[in-house]
Amino acid sequence: MIVALAYIPILSSNVQAAKANDPAGVWLTQSGDAKIKVSRCGSALCGRVVWLKDPIDKATGKRQLDDKNANPALRNRPVIGISLFINMQADGPNKWSGQIYNADDGKTYTSSVTLLSSGSLNVRGCMGTLCAGEDWTR
Repeated sequence: MIVALAYIPILSSNVQAAKANDPAGVWLTQSGDAKIKVSRCGSALCGRVVWLKDPIDKATGKRQLDDKNANPALRNRPVIGISLFINMQADGPNKWSGQIYNADDGKTYTSSVTLLSSGSLNVRGCMGTLCAGEDWTR
């Protein structure tokens, strides 16, 4: 029994190390206004909005909708549940590239997602040569 208990810290540290190298999980955006559930979808990486700091639109008093979407047919869908990552494929160790949808402006951008050694997830979006990014935390 004592021998078995001695392995618990080792197993726990192995699980933490594996988690540190896996982007799957729930991530808080840098501004703290949304949580994104990141998971593997076959060889791709998926990211879906699962929480909003302000789920109610102050202007309408109703849930936040994807009202800036370029596609009028999608403007009535709730922001919670939207898939943000589009065709996010592996592009090196701990890095994925594809596109990201921004519900704040209804546009899709070229994007990369990198799992940093610090445990943060760096998410970058580019419009032409102009790029911006932020670090998400678990």
